[in-house]
Amino acid sequence: MSYAHVLRGQRFRFADLRELMARANEEKSGDKLAGVAAESAQERVAAKLALAEIPLSEIVANPLIDPDTDDVARLILDQHDEAAFARIESLCVGEFRELLLADETDEPMLHSLHSGITPDIAAAVAKLMSNKELTYVAAKIRNITRCRNTIGQRGVLGVRVQPNHPTDDLLGILISAVEGLSFGCGDAVIGVNPANDSVESVSAVLHGLERLITHLGIPTQHCCLAHITTQLAALEAGAPIDLLFQSIAGTQAANDSFGISLEMLREGRERVLDSHARREVGWIGNQVMYFETGQGSALSAGANHGVDQLTLEARAYAVARAFDPFLVNTVVGFIGPEYLYDERQIIRAGLEDHFMGKLLGLPMGVDVCYTNHAAADQNSADNLYQLLAAAGVNYVMGVPCSDDVMLNYQSTSYHDAAMIRQLFHLRPAPEFLAWLETNGIFHNGRLASGDRPALLQQFSGLLEHK
Repeated sequence: MSYAHVLRGQRFRFADLRELMARANEEKSGDKLAGVAAESAQERVAAKLALAEIPLSEIVANPLIDPDTDDVARLILDQHDEAAFARIESLCVGEFRELLLADETDEPMLHSLHSGITPDIAAAVAKLMSNKELTYVAAKIRNITRCRNTIGQRGVLGVRVQPNHPTDDLLGILISAVEGLSFGCGDAVIGVNPANDSVESVSAVLHGLERLITHLGIPTQHCCLAHITTQLAALEAGAPIDLLFQSIAGTQAANDSFGISLEMLREGRERVLDSHARREVGWIGNQVMYFETGQGSALSAGANHGVDQLTLEARAYAVARAFDPFLVNTVVGFIGPEYLYDERQIIRAGLEDHFMGKLLGLPMGVDVCYTNHAAADQNSADNLYQLLAAAGVNYVMGVPCSDDVMLNYQSTSYHDAAMIRQLFHLRPAPEFLAWLETNGIFHNGRLASGDRPALLQQFSGLLEHK
């Protein structure tokens, strides 16, 4: 089915829904690279106006990727809740946008719609919304998850401590983690990207993080962000896994390029759940998966099927929600300027991703980041960080001095988290906050000034015990 719209006397034609969706997307260098972007601002506006008139039922009935050839597309159909969808089935995309923005559309109502909203619907409505609208609607939604603690409540901003080390030196990792803890970071997860993906190196990191958490009595979870097969091999060898990590994408071919399948994710989740049942840890929930995504990943793998990168990102969230994750985050500027060229595109993508993930029911975080060859800087990160805090993001990254010395990109720091929490009157996860207060790191819900003698003494004891 083709589409058309007349704008100021000029008629714009779109061959099918896939082309219409792509042309309606905000400007992205990745879409230009893929050859699917609007050729002018006028064509983009015409596509948005045409898209606004498309019934949601028509989007559901016309998959952008054939479900008979793509397991992600099949998953999207299989997990679609027709009863929940019936409440919005009669709306067009523009009307759905108005519903989301309406004052009377509150959090309980949005939660009741999660399973009826397909990724393509989430992507379509995101294309019609301004940055402030993406922020406003996302702020209505809180998707709460539990593992060793609770993340995602209103008034809570979690932080992943990311203590990466260029040689996986365990002492360096632990010192960096303790620095993050001293700023009140680490309630989302203490998660290390290993430089070496070997079973031995990953096992050593996991054992080290487990000792740190156990010795200091920290109510948080750990993760080593190696390939899922390496993590499961480490688990088989006796390493403890709190959260099982994997990067995912929105098409089967893109996931193939990551060396993963939906069945592999299912099996991995079951194995970790089984291991949790046998570990004497105070679990308060059974959400054990951690996923990372990012606009442009499918295109970078040559697996985009002519679909724009925003819509493919939404389809990655369909994969994530099938496995009831504890954490999901978009690493928004990590892939590089070929996909998100500058500050404007990175900020837009971060708000889009967060909005779509929240709308689909996910516990969304964002790695507010950029590579050194992008047209962005730390002020760019500050801008997006503040917008996401206003939007109620579940968590962000805490990296020493914002500079990841292993992955070689720029993110957000422990110091940034402290200031954003104070600026927006946000707190760490409640169980983690109680630990911070007990150890003199926080006082009356805020970061305390001065030294951290209790924390440093406990950490010294861990080193002596080792």
